[in-house]
Amino acid sequence: MATVIVHTAGLLTTVQDRGRYGYQRYGMPVSGAMDVFSLDLANLLVGNDPGDACLEATISGPELEFTSATWIAITGADMDPHLNGQGIPMNTAVDVRPGDRLGFKGLRSGCRAYIAFAGGIAVPPVMGSRSTYLRAGIGGFQGRALMIGDELHLGAPKGKLRLKRISEGLIPEYKHEQTIRVISGPEAHYFELAGLRSFLSTEHTVTARSDRMGYRLSGEPIKHKEGMTNIISAGISLGTVQVPGDGHPIILMADRQTSGGYARIANVITADLTLLAQMRPGDKLRFKETEFEIAHQVYISRHRVLLGLR
Repeated sequence: MATVIVHTAGLLTTVQDRGRYGYQRYGMPVSGAMDVFSLDLANLLVGNDPGDACLEATISGPELEFTSATWIAITGADMDPHLNGQGIPMNTAVDVRPGDRLGFKGLRSGCRAYIAFAGGIAVPPVMGSRSTYLRAGIGGFQGRALMIGDELHLGAPKGKLRLKRISEGLIPEYKHEQTIRVISGPEAHYFELAGLRSFLSTEHTVTARSDRMGYRLSGEPIKHKEGMTNIISAGISLGTVQVPGDGHPIILMADRQTSGGYARIANVITADLTLLAQMRPGDKLRFKETEFEIAHQVYISRHRVLLGLR
């Protein structure tokens, strides 16, 4: 069986797939890749199914050694990937041989890179998913981030590659300043008109307290109506924007809790989650309100493009 040996682990490298669905009613978060679009592209390039497990590397990448020939692809954040000391392209299927070493020289754009291997990563599924949920220590590789000396087993490739490279026109631009589209949340009426204006018209900064559970933002506080800070705990979706009593929004991400009691002012549209997932502390964003129908059309359009590439 093909394996990959970890020589250095990077800042935070975990095994992730599309997530653990169907268990939120029991209190189990979905987890999975922060940037599902990049995960899908990486799997597409090496002939995998969309939900196959990849590595998600945050801020800095690992150094990996291959024991067998295979295909790999790297999408998402550009961490300047190198194979045996020579630069290799992003968003491209790359042939590797036994003894080859993959490394990363430094972050050039984005925040999270996705490394796919032909056949996927063969860790045992937990509740139907191979994604790592760090807080509970389940899934992925022994429920934790990778460490030096780990050895990952790879699945059998599913056949010949159909696509060698992703067109640059399909790759989002990861900038330090982004406009993120949202639809109105179920408790938008809990906020003063001035608070809603502030939410949509001022700049917010991603803080160092952000992680896979949620992005905490700083900026002009969002004002609630008097006595309307909290709600009876309700379900949370990916991209939910909560505003606690201090007025600073929290965008809930892959490892989000299953329910919450802060007023939900908005929800990030699915198509823009890939941009959000690639932002890092210090980056700035503005929210732009859109309609559900437009968000749905954008999502369907992107989905059709991915289906066409297959």
